[in-house]
Amino acid sequence: MNTPLRMADATSSVEIRVRGRVQGVGFRPTVWRIASRLGLDGDVLNDSQGVLIRVRGVSSTIAALVEELRVSPPPLAEITAIETSPCEGELESGFVIVDSEMGARARTEISPDAAMCSVCATETLDPFVRRFRYPFTNCTHCGPRLSIVGGVPYDRATTTMAPFPLCQACGAEYRDPADRRFHAEATACHVCGPAARLIRFDGRAFSFEQHSMLDDVDAALSLIQKGEIVAIKALGGYQLACDATRPEAVALLRQRKRRDAKPFALMARDLDVVRRYAMVSEAEAAALESREAPIVLLAATGPEDLPDEIAPGVKTLGFMLPSTPLHLLLLRRMGRPVVMTSGNLSDEPQLIDDVEAAAKLSAIAPFALTHNRDIANRIDDSLVRHMGGRLRVLRRARGYAPASIQLPPGFEPAPEILAYGAELKATFCLIKDGRAVLSQHQGDLEDALTYDDYRKNLVLYRGLFDHRPAALAADLHPEYLSAKLARATAMSENLPLVEVQHHHAHAAACLAENGRSLNADPVLAIVLDGLGYGSDGAIWGGEFLLADYRRFERLGTFKPVAMPGGTQAIREPWRNLHAHVTAEMGWPAFAMNFGELDLFAALTAKPLARVDAMIKASVNSPSASSCGRLFDAVAAALGICFDRQAYEGEAAARLEAMVSAGTLEEEGDALAYPLPIPNLQGSGLPYIEPLGMWNAVFGDLILKTPASVIAARFHKGLAKSIAAMALKLARRDEEDAPARFDTVALSGGCFHNKVLFEQVVSRLEKLDFVVLTHSRVPANDGGVAFGQAAIAAAHLIDAGRVRQKAS
Repeated sequence: MNTPLRMADATSSVEIRVRGRVQGVGFRPTVWRIASRLGLDGDVLNDSQGVLIRVRGVSSTIAALVEELRVSPPPLAEITAIETSPCEGELESGFVIVDSEMGARARTEISPDAAMCSVCATETLDPFVRRFRYPFTNCTHCGPRLSIVGGVPYDRATTTMAPFPLCQACGAEYRDPADRRFHAEATACHVCGPAARLIRFDGRAFSFEQHSMLDDVDAALSLIQKGEIVAIKALGGYQLACDATRPEAVALLRQRKRRDAKPFALMARDLDVVRRYAMVSEAEAAALESREAPIVLLAATGPEDLPDEIAPGVKTLGFMLPSTPLHLLLLRRMGRPVVMTSGNLSDEPQLIDDVEAAAKLSAIAPFALTHNRDIANRIDDSLVRHMGGRLRVLRRARGYAPASIQLPPGFEPAPEILAYGAELKATFCLIKDGRAVLSQHQGDLEDALTYDDYRKNLVLYRGLFDHRPAALAADLHPEYLSAKLARATAMSENLPLVEVQHHHAHAAACLAENGRSLNADPVLAIVLDGLGYGSDGAIWGGEFLLADYRRFERLGTFKPVAMPGGTQAIREPWRNLHAHVTAEMGWPAFAMNFGELDLFAALTAKPLARVDAMIKASVNSPSASSCGRLFDAVAAALGICFDRQAYEGEAAARLEAMVSAGTLEEEGDALAYPLPIPNLQGSGLPYIEPLGMWNAVFGDLILKTPASVIAARFHKGLAKSIAAMALKLARRDEEDAPARFDTVALSGGCFHNKVLFEQVVSRLEKLDFVVLTHSRVPANDGGVAFGQAAIAAAHLIDAGRVRQKAS
């Protein structure tokens, strides 16, 4: 008796559309292996929307294919959607990978560059395999992606590997579905791929045999060990390297690079070397060894010390491990850390062009370890720090960008949006198909070369993602170069422009990163940074906002104080200190009560009459409610960066480093410096009043209290006041009143200060607030573009401007 097939077992032909980060990550070979094992017929290809699978077989078997892809994708893949539909065409027997479709509109994701996998590392160090000591070994699970790609689909022809045809052996691997290099677009070897070469920048004849019996890479290490500075063409740009244990080499690098004090990044061969100089937790070790391979800020409390010139005035070291075979080979026999800093002059973008590198770096490094594979896209090293029990991204670049971020519930209809970000630590953000693509760190747009690079990358991303924005978003600031460019582009392309207040953008970035839905209740956003343009035209920087994506209300702030000299006050902390002294107690009272302090003499040596006249006449002395400038002023009072800061945030970083852990943990709150919130009885905006703090700081200075204790009391007092402000605003000054919010979001660059961050979070949680913080997106201005994009999306959705779904 014949038994009819159940519907579930019927043979059918199906198209499976896979969207997300699915190109250049070994996705097609994975599909081929699963489909072949399951006995399915059909094909798979890359196209401009991701991966398209056409398959014929029993329905339950096709379902098994889909489920396995969903549960066990390749290591570097991130699936955002799997869609199935009937397949109309005829399918041949067997399962094959076909050539990619070219020219259609791109909707796929570009993968971030990934640190070399353990298998490639083993191969590179194995003298019995053909890629022994090959500095560009990679496979579908690791290696260059964004740094080499110039278009989509992600195929060799659209990357900077196009000039390197595969040799017979590499071609066989590339075509073998059972090989992990099956369709690995960047694969190569000594025979057919790029080659590293040690040169002199001045062009004089040079042979590596003078320094090594192995190869050019090993010879470069020999030069470093002898005290030389060597330029290295790395994955996303040139780097400058020297022996981190040689003070004279580090000092010379600082002098030539014109980098007075900003800490240098370090690279070590392995964790054992790192642990000699820094404390490394399990989470930090995992970050160092992750596929993102960022620089990890670590406590410099190892058994051995490095020269003070590495990270002047701070107690952290930024370490990374080798993330490419070139770095692995370079440090193979180096038992000491190496400075590995960006190859540029200070504040300029990292160099990627060989000719430009030779012209600009030859005065810094006489030797260069270079190669003949072009760098398509400049990418800095990412920077992370473990704070409050989680890893926090401080600079999002190599390894993280351009991985997309899922927008929260309610944002699904958002049309394509381009947000231009801030001026410092600039990034930009694209919204497409319900996800946000945040660019890699661009740098500070005040530098002309960085601004040019930012503009180039905007064009690049719009091309790579075939991004056609329905609207643009930008900061309110009338002078931000990013905002000016957005306004000009909006006019030239006839697009609406959504202008977003700076601190509202910070708040929205934190909400969106934490998945807060579009229609969720407002939260209290505490946004602390250096400065941002307020909706009233004033300079803000210490804000308590009742905010959601659509709107915000300013509930509280820091007491505004003049910034004499404008941007000069940012560079010269004594100006902020003097402004605080005159605003809070007046100069005569300061002189009478604290004139015996060395600080008084240091201030009187400055051109105070001119500064006072500027403040009185309101000439180039904008009033700013800035938390960052308060940190600068307190640091200056302790003699930290009194005259000038060598880099943005130096004073605050040194002040944080000075904090006495014992005082912070053991001393009671009674000795924390008072920063009360005056009872205005509804007559004005509540603010944090620093007068009591200043009297306490100056009093402790007279008592010769250690600066480390003063720094701790300041951090603790500020955190205590911030938490008190949150409680006051929640209850509206009424003990039994229902809270107007139960959730607090923390954003702004001041929350990269580990002491302040952990103190504030702890105190808010003890008050039963739910606390939202950043981890994947920087709390500083590197996250502003993400917040701008979310706010613009909310406004466009409300206005009925929604996206048309792809057919």
